Amino acid sequence: INAEYMGFLAQEESRTLPPPHSRHRKMLPAAHRCGMAFVSSQGVLLRRLLHNPSLRIVRPTPSDIDIAQSVKPFAIATIAQEAGILENELDLYGQSKAKVHLNIRERLRNESNGHYVLIAGVTPTPLGEGKSTVCVGLTQALGSVLKRKVFACVRQPSQGPTFGIKGGAAGGGYAQVIPMEEFNLHMTGDIHAISAAHNLLAAAIDARMLHEREQTDKALFRRLTEMRDGSIGFSPVQLRRLRKMGIATDKAPGDLSEAQQTAFARLDIDPATITWNRVIDCNDRFLREIEIGRGPDEKGFTRLTGYDISVASEIMAVLALTTGLDDMRERLGRMVIGQSRSGVPVTADDVGCGGALTVLMKDAIMPTLMQTLEGNPVLVHAGPFANIAHGNSSIVADQIALKLVGKDGFVCTEAGFGADIGAEKFFNIKCRTSGLVPSCVVLVATIRSMKMHGGGPNVTPGKPLAAEYKQENLELLEKGCCNLQKHIRNVGKFGVPVVVAINKFATDKPAEIDLITRKALEAGAVNCVMSSHHADGASGAADLARAVVETCEQKKGSFRYLYDLETTSIKQKIETIATEIYGADGVDYSPSVEEKIVSYSRLGYDKLPICMAKTHLSFSADPSKKGVPTGFRIPIRDIRASVTHSVQVEDLRPTMHCFRFHEKYISETFERCAVLD
Repeated sequence: INAEYMGFLAQEESRTLPPPHSRHRKMLPAAHRCGMAFVSSQGVLLRRLLHNPSLRIVRPTPSDIDIAQSVKPFAIATIAQEAGILENELDLYGQSKAKVHLNIRERLRNESNGHYVLIAGVTPTPLGEGKSTVCVGLTQALGSVLKRKVFACVRQPSQGPTFGIKGGAAGGGYAQVIPMEEFNLHMTGDIHAISAAHNLLAAAIDARMLHEREQTDKALFRRLTEMRDGSIGFSPVQLRRLRKMGIATDKAPGDLSEAQQTAFARLDIDPATITWNRVIDCNDRFLREIEIGRGPDEKGFTRLTGYDISVASEIMAVLALTTGLDDMRERLGRMVIGQSRSGVPVTADDVGCGGALTVLMKDAIMPTLMQTLEGNPVLVHAGPFANIAHGNSSIVADQIALKLVGKDGFVCTEAGFGADIGAEKFFNIKCRTSGLVPSCVVLVATIRSMKMHGGGPNVTPGKPLAAEYKQENLELLEKGCCNLQKHIRNVGKFGVPVVVAINKFATDKPAEIDLITRKALEAGAVNCVMSSHHADGASGAADLARAVVETCEQKKGSFRYLYDLETTSIKQKIETIATEIYGADGVDYSPSVEEKIVSYSRLGYDKLPICMAKTHLSFSADPSKKGVPTGFRIPIRDIRASVTHSVQVEDLRPTMHCFRFHEKYISETFERCAVLD
């Protein structure tokens, strides 16, 4: 087998297929007779040896969709087999994507984790600077050029940006996830599942308030506790409510006092405190504020509410941060949707929906396996925005990938927007929840973004770039490199080594690349490498891949969080992020925020990490302030507790956030389904 394997390695170097009559060719089962894998005479799949034979680099670089559609993907079952995923750990969704079971982690529990590489970025222009493209290009180079075991772990894109100016998130050029159309659209339906679960809870909230208004205490309690056969009892989710109220769970409904029955049956939700809007996965500005309850059957029960985009749902954040089905069930049940008129937080479990939400999400919790243009495995899972949520793909996808690549392998994942937002939340929220430690940060910069931060003309989506961005201009570039240097120093505060990746554009000049390299090294980056993966695919990111391997294997960091959860208050956490990461002089709180901080601290929410919602276009709260602004303060206009993962803090601008009458029977069934699953 070894002799045959070495023969195939020699063929790989010349990128030629064995002739049809070759005995090597005969060794390959029909599924692999395209030169994409080496299978021994004993039927063991050892290693992909050739690049995707349908991939051809052409000049000038075609459009993303033309490139994606020019390549025939490998069967996803083959990608899974090569990555070490067993057949019974995979649910196929056609030939190009599949769900990966979480129990693979149990099988691989004794395997060492691979190197954990985060791709972050400088403060971007409105066009973006190519973090997703770098993530995919680096993955292709590590796997196809350096022959390392590698996975990319990326977020699923929302249809809002996909159908807007920004477009999809599959990467670009010759560094893409394919099939690109399936990746950017419905994929395996995870976002639809989130929308369904979120809107079910929204409907249940309003239905509960309507029925509480219409019924007496006695009638409401009877309808909540009446079983299908006419007997009286508590369902599993109702037992959770009893425990929350401090009532023994071995009591029958008839054992509760009249006051206890009333407290149990009436959530008494204050409509003014409800934070749970409806969601839809598209940009529909006319649904941002709506009035509901105008139908004749609602009998005048109207209130103002609105729609958020689906990926802003707290359920999306739960999906990204959960570690398993049981953990997800607990997190979904703890979601706070508002307060009672007496100021008591009301949760999804209080409404009776925790189990129902879990069963709607039982398939969405599994990451989706796809592939790059060059056949490297990609896990796609979750898609929270970074400016209003924590902006990272899921923990479970990272856990699976790190075990599959093993000790010497690599997992590349990307954090949204600039490192002041996505990377900060990756470290302080995601790593704190997962316990995983990053080996290296690849900080993506472009000549274009540095010129903008140096005082260049506005960059506007849909409009041609100004001449300053297409011609050599070292003065603008040098002024703007302060932004890159600030991000490098920020990452250094977490004790993680930084490799700067210059995402190359056709208009970049050698002198400009040399200048930005020098500035990056001066600020403390361990390396700075130009990468042309967009135009050249894996070979264009080969130098970057070598720098990442060297950094991970030789430059051991000393990872640390920016703040301690237990010993710092809500204000201290906010002010630490604002001053240490953004460079602000301080923080200003509105009177309502001051009141909420006191209330949240009393409820114990001061032990949660902080998730800041701010503009991604500046270190400050003002998107027009480029470079590294100074002399500014961060105004805090709102704060709310997402008790499943963090306290969310809103800065200057508004952001998109992101019934137990006869659902007694439905909820009980869902509870059992969730437990069985």
